[in-house]
Amino acid sequence: MKRSAQSSKERKTYTLSSEALTILENERKERHLSSASAALEELLKERRQQREMADFAASVTRYYDSLSEEEIEQDRCWGEFAARNFPQD
Repeated sequence: MKRSAQSSKERKTYTLSSEALTILENERKERHLSSASAALEELLKERRQQREMADFAASVTRYYDSLSEEEIEQDRCWGEFAARNFPQD
């Protein structure tokens, strides 16, 4: 029988400060989760998503920073064209 990704979990033991445990327990309660492990898993997923969004934002910034003055002017013209010909009303 094939196991789903959700059911394939591994047991690990970590030592956390009482402050970290309090934070984790508060997160568990606020999110109405059944366990501290579920809260930790959600926090880690959120952190991964934040990192991916930051990486994406950085790549967009690098792209726009790399444009020449001519390319910037071309983008401006296309933007004006789109605004005139494709109204948002």
